[in-house]
Amino acid sequence: MLQSKTLLIKTKSKKILKIVREHYLRDDVATGLEDVLSPHPTLKNELFTCEHYLLPDTNVFLQQMDVVDHSSIQNVIVLQTVLREVRHRSAPVYKKLRSLIELPEKRFFVFMNEHCKDTWHERDRGETSNDLNDRLIRSSVMFYDKLLEDRKQKCILLTNDRANKEKAEADGLTAATAEEYFSKVVGFPELSDKLAKTDELVEVDKTCDYREHLKLSELNQGIKSGKFVQGKFRVSRDNYLQAHVMLDQGEILIQGRTNFNRAVHDDIIAIELFPEENWAAPSDVVLDVTMQPGADIKNETSEPPEKRKCGKADESKAAAKVTVPTGMVVGIIKRNWRPYCGILENSHKANSTRHLFTPAEKRIPRINIETKQAEKLFGQRLIVTIDSWPRRSKYPNGHFVRALGAIGDKSTENEVILLEHDIAHEPFSRAVLNCLPSPDWSIPPEEMKRRIDLRHLPVCSVDPPGCTDIDDCLHCCPREDGLIDVGVHIADVTYFLRPMTAIDNEASQRGTTVYLCDKRIDMVPELLSSNLCSLRDDGDRLAFSCQWTMNDKAEILSTKFAKSVIRSKGSMTYAEAQMYINDETKNDDVTKGLRGLNRLAKVLKARRIAKGALTLASPEVRFHVDSETHDPIDLQTKELQETNSMVEEFMLLANCSVAEHIQSEFPECAVLRRHPEPPNSNFDLLINSAKACGLELCTKTSRDLAISLDALEENKETPHMSTLLRILATRCMLQAVYFCSGLETDFKHYGLAAPIYTHFTSPIRRYSDVMVHRLLAASIDADTTFAELLNKQQIQRVCQNLNLRHRMAQYAQRASVALNTQLFFRGKGEVHEEAYVIFAKKNAVQVLIIKYGLEGTVFLDRNSEGERLTGIAYDDEACTVTVRDVTLRVFDKVIVRISHDASNIQHQRINLHLVSPKIEGISVEMKQNE
Repeated sequence: MLQSKTLLIKTKSKKILKIVREHYLRDDVATGLEDVLSPHPTLKNELFTCEHYLLPDTNVFLQQMDVVDHSSIQNVIVLQTVLREVRHRSAPVYKKLRSLIELPEKRFFVFMNEHCKDTWHERDRGETSNDLNDRLIRSSVMFYDKLLEDRKQKCILLTNDRANKEKAEADGLTAATAEEYFSKVVGFPELSDKLAKTDELVEVDKTCDYREHLKLSELNQGIKSGKFVQGKFRVSRDNYLQAHVMLDQGEILIQGRTNFNRAVHDDIIAIELFPEENWAAPSDVVLDVTMQPGADIKNETSEPPEKRKCGKADESKAAAKVTVPTGMVVGIIKRNWRPYCGILENSHKANSTRHLFTPAEKRIPRINIETKQAEKLFGQRLIVTIDSWPRRSKYPNGHFVRALGAIGDKSTENEVILLEHDIAHEPFSRAVLNCLPSPDWSIPPEEMKRRIDLRHLPVCSVDPPGCTDIDDCLHCCPREDGLIDVGVHIADVTYFLRPMTAIDNEASQRGTTVYLCDKRIDMVPELLSSNLCSLRDDGDRLAFSCQWTMNDKAEILSTKFAKSVIRSKGSMTYAEAQMYINDETKNDDVTKGLRGLNRLAKVLKARRIAKGALTLASPEVRFHVDSETHDPIDLQTKELQETNSMVEEFMLLANCSVAEHIQSEFPECAVLRRHPEPPNSNFDLLINSAKACGLELCTKTSRDLAISLDALEENKETPHMSTLLRILATRCMLQAVYFCSGLETDFKHYGLAAPIYTHFTSPIRRYSDVMVHRLLAASIDADTTFAELLNKQQIQRVCQNLNLRHRMAQYAQRASVALNTQLFFRGKGEVHEEAYVIFAKKNAVQVLIIKYGLEGTVFLDRNSEGERLTGIAYDDEACTVTVRDVTLRVFDKVIVRISHDASNIQHQRINLHLVSPKIEGISVEMKQNE
């Protein structure tokens, strides 16, 4: 049966637009009772004695997805109306629900109720869309009840809408709230723990009284009038009582839990600024992670405790410091809560079901949860989500999701790292795997004909030890006319990753391969990353080649791009390639090619540096692991060979060449990478640190900074000064980002001193390179374009996701290094090593232990027993901190004791204590045998 739906819409120009939609109704719509849903549902409930199926409304899926996801919840009817509403209101929940529907064992069936003649109803005059949806849901429950009548089974409506439940019961239908039903499921008491708690179920704490959040309409009006400002709430990593919001016009500071007003890290908030006389300067205090950020607001003013306790001398310095706009949170525009990893604290109350959960992320406050299985969960890493934060509750309220494993177990801690940094690490779906060729795939003859054959060239790869996802190969061949042919050959991932397929969508979402110390989370399945795409030396491979003709001054005379077939003559590590270059007895084509590449690379690097490219530094370490336990048994800083620089120079050259080409061919939709120039204020700490040591740095341009830093290399009296300043200079930089060329005017890459740049050389592990390959292929008629490839708004959306994924991957890698460093020192006892001060803070110094690439905090406001001390003088301009007549300044060499501290089960960490210089009551003694 065909019906027509007519919609009248008023446009912005006040015209009436008439839209007619056809609506098909059928009497043979599948119900799922014959094939998907089980004939005899086995789930038992104390409230209902008969066999039954579940039909949840929209809010049950939105609020109780953690319960619905439980393995016991099966035979669920998902209405078309509900699925559409879920998709409209929450993309993550919709994605999760779709994945449950696809699992055969869950027996979730989507009933197309809006196309069933018996369940569809037209909207009544004056009826809201929400009321219509509720009526359609009740109609579907009634429809199933009639179908199940002969079986003596029921369809149970699950709804938290009191009015909808009452109407359903008035119609003779069986209905229950999510709390009523799931708390009475027989045999699965853990379902009660997974229930999201509503505000009505939360205990009120009369001693706590946060300011009421303004309504969204009031916030929007205040933002529009300029009374409030909107931004993302970001809590400091060093001080959990301090947060900031970054706006185009600058930073807004928020200090203290009262002014946080229940905002949680990453929420989108509205802020009311204080009068200018009440503005404050950011605190220089480092708060210890053992001081867990609770939400107690008793006796707390708008200033953090450290500012209120300072003496007169500190007050005068605080007044002299530059203040920034300061304010308080007046409302929440959007909550960005996510599942949090952490541990359950023991309440030490007999038979108590209410417990505090301490998140691993120290910027997140404790969470109040209810659980009946606390004894089993103590000592486990858990996942908990926040449900609400009422104004009269000290802590946000949440619910238990699942246990990850024992605290301290390496696989559990790795899982925490991946979850906390939102790294997609679940196995690839069946839809993705179905896109793969067979493992014994070989290059089809017709594909060979479409490509240039470069298998005769002395191509080789140079990578870190153990690398299996080999993206790039190189070659260098002298010509008879005195010129040189040089090539960079990149894995042709786009041959296998076709646009708009499941595998392409998954790679786009993951964005990048993530490298932890002991595992790799691939962007594409292993068959591609380590086999068919990897440019190994075991056969023919598809490649995308960038070839140059150069003279002996490394000047490019011509450039060409082509899809090719190559055969690598050798897969080497950096150290092996260096040995080949240095071994004068080796004169094969590959070795001669490496020597030629190395010589040209030195010329290219010198030219880049002369233009202003920066050579920065960051402490990088390599772990040697036990072959059986996989625990780290040795820790060393990475040693760089000439071959590291050789490969880097040619990858940079290829990226620049490709960037120029695709931008000229596709000026509106080229995928590029830019590195914004840092504002001058970013260099204040670097300049002050150098000045404190009698050094002058010029930071007007990247070239000036590079010249200043290079000049320090010649100073033999301070062998580590150049490295330390380069590390500090790295901290001054802004993040490099991907962008669409049609939406930006500034293409420059500050760090590389390049006018234009992109990423082309690593498509196995970066989706940005996949996008660039497609543009490059289209420009040389090696492939076709498609709508999304030329849509600059769509490109920019993908780039924004890639920037986020890249940033999260970096954070995850750092967390993995920190975890493995802890494991390394866990069995070492106390170790004493030289370190260098790189930051001076109000109550501590930040030091770098170069031998281990380890950075940490040495607190100076407490003795070795942890007791608080006073009398610390801090000078931020001179970059010094003085304790008991001993002054520490940046770049001072000190000796520290390194030890593993497991006293805080949540935040096991590396403790650093000062050994030398000797400060009475703070420094610890060095053991005689050391």
